[in-house]
Amino acid sequence: MVNHRVQAPPVLAVVGPTAIGKTALSLFLAHALGGEVISVDSRLFYRGMDIGTAKPTPTERAGVPHHLIDIAAPDETVGLAQFCQLARDAIANVHHRGRLPLLVGGTGQYVRAAVEGWTPPAVAPQPELRAELEAVAEHQGPAALHARLAALDPDAAARIDPRNVRRVVRAIEVCTVTGTPFSALRTRIPPPYPILQIGLTMERAALYERADRRVEAMMAAGLLEEVRRLVDAGYGWNLPSMSGLGYAQFRPYFEGHITLEEVATEIKHETHRFIRHQYNWFSLGDPHIHWFDGTNPNLYDEAATFVQEWLKGDKQ
Repeated sequence: MVNHRVQAPPVLAVVGPTAIGKTALSLFLAHALGGEVISVDSRLFYRGMDIGTAKPTPTERAGVPHHLIDIAAPDETVGLAQFCQLARDAIANVHHRGRLPLLVGGTGQYVRAAVEGWTPPAVAPQPELRAELEAVAEHQGPAALHARLAALDPDAAARIDPRNVRRVVRAIEVCTVTGTPFSALRTRIPPPYPILQIGLTMERAALYERADRRVEAMMAAGLLEEVRRLVDAGYGWNLPSMSGLGYAQFRPYFEGHITLEEVATEIKHETHRFIRHQYNWFSLGDPHIHWFDGTNPNLYDEAATFVQEWLKGDKQ
């Protein structure tokens, strides 16, 4: 039997929840395997949002080429359809250079889209409709908006967290513009290259502690000043970028309602919730993901050996 891996260059994906150590592992693997990183983290798209997103440092990015980072201003939107096209182009370019693309990130929807070949509908944003829907969420609550989606597209509603107002708005927007359920428009065309997914995990309490320490390090590194610069530049709290984890929690502080210590506590709380949500996307029972213990002192070497064997066709 012909090994399918010789028919197309491979792709490696490094996935897992936030604060687990994906960046460090991906840098090691990129150096060891001749790879380039393609970010699959929607929070890294935005320029000027570095500390709160744990963006790879300039030094790290100088040592390993990175793609799909700093590609938009905080008031711009990079939708799923646009991301899918950008990711496909980046993979093709890395392959053209004879190097290994590493898809790295924790945005589950974007990772799934990239590895499964989603082709989401390219419906342009509808500002007036979005404003109307966002007003429903603000005045009647996210549940009321989610109920509207459920009436239009029960399948999409079942997959979208009611608290994720932005995704609910987008699904209603697509349904309204196309006259077709959002869930019916998403097709999948399997990518033309073999993909190996490796994931990092660890005991939940240990991961929460690790995430808490990272939040404290972000605060010490100047996260408040980073958010202040964004606010002073006129970026509003309603923007997708500013409503994200690590930024939205500062709003009540800037409005004089809570202390900076309470901001840090809230970011930690929301990070724990985000981790739980990520594990819904990255299931430990997913047969397509090969999991590694993030606390294993031999993690890097074992992961590199595993990937090298797969690249040689020894792993199925």
